[in-house]
Amino acid sequence: MKKHFLLAGIAALMLAACNNKPASELTLSGLDPVKFQTEVNNAQTALYTLKNKAGMEVCITNFGGRIVSIMVPDKNGKMQDVVLGFDSIADYINVPSDFGASIGRYANRINQGRFVLDGDTIQLPQNNYGHCLHGGPKGWQYQVYEANLIDPTTLELTRISPDGDANFPGNVTAKVTYKLTDDNAIDIKYSATTDKKTIINMTNHSYFNLSGDPSKISTDHIMYVNADYYTPVDSTFMTTGEIAPVKDTPMDFTTPKAVGKEINNYDFVQLKNGNGYDHNWVLDNYTGQVRKIAVVKSSDKSRIMEVYTDLPGVQFYSGNSRDLEAAKDGKTYGYRAGLALGTQFYPDTPNKPQFPSSVFGPDRPYHTVTEYRFV
Repeated sequence: MKKHFLLAGIAALMLAACNNKPASELTLSGLDPVKFQTEVNNAQTALYTLKNKAGMEVCITNFGGRIVSIMVPDKNGKMQDVVLGFDSIADYINVPSDFGASIGRYANRINQGRFVLDGDTIQLPQNNYGHCLHGGPKGWQYQVYEANLIDPTTLELTRISPDGDANFPGNVTAKVTYKLTDDNAIDIKYSATTDKKTIINMTNHSYFNLSGDPSKISTDHIMYVNADYYTPVDSTFMTTGEIAPVKDTPMDFTTPKAVGKEINNYDFVQLKNGNGYDHNWVLDNYTGQVRKIAVVKSSDKSRIMEVYTDLPGVQFYSGNSRDLEAAKDGKTYGYRAGLALGTQFYPDTPNKPQFPSSVFGPDRPYHTVTEYRFV
């Protein structure tokens, strides 16, 4: 009888151990990797954790190539998560969003989802005011990338997109490589090859809140953008083709200012059209070389993020439509809880020959670099 009681006790202890996951198995940001282990479209998903010598942690899932969390210290060494996201693959699927995603094939909007390439008119899915946004409703942000954890600080993601994928031409093999450096930078390298001409415009769509507390509105952040011009939009968020000066307008961030300082000035038609900021800035000094293009500071200046890229544009989105009852760590994301700075070729470039070309082919592979550096 004692033996039976002993065996029952051991079994109960083992069951309790299984049901009470030790904290060491969670990430520093509190994520449970098990909640990211599932199958989507017959492909396996997972959570990958990058760590550097300074103690910074970045968690990424291969579902959509998404940055799920970024744990970074403030000036006093306090570690907090500074991006919006969800706790599980189920939430990413059930609440469609672009949180942290590696967007492709084409970030931002293409007018009426239509463009002409070498005389052929190509019709893409229309999922945003009649336009094609972020590659359509089945863009790469909703697909599973093949993942290769190269070392504790480097993750390579690969997406093979067949000819005709969402009606885009060309067999494309795209790679996104995340590298967490020891000086607290997330270095993102994008590359793609194709067997025939196509358009490619990849970006990362992380929403940042540098306070580490998403209950605090991100419009109190102080921002600088190295751009004397921007591309105006119409009431459907589509670029008009104009390149307009920022001087003497609310679009001017050449001198650092709070994001919210003029955001509700709807007498300025561009803020009315965008419901705030949702525009492409024409970055200065575009030569194809990497340079610093933006700086964002929390309101108390305890965290500072610098943005670097070799691309010609950056889409600044002030989170105008994001309002969630429950998200990561059970927190609520209110209106403008996070802001996004997505480096890019300009929106609707395939239809606007005055913009830098986003056409790539066998003789012109796609290579770009973006870095989010915390200083």
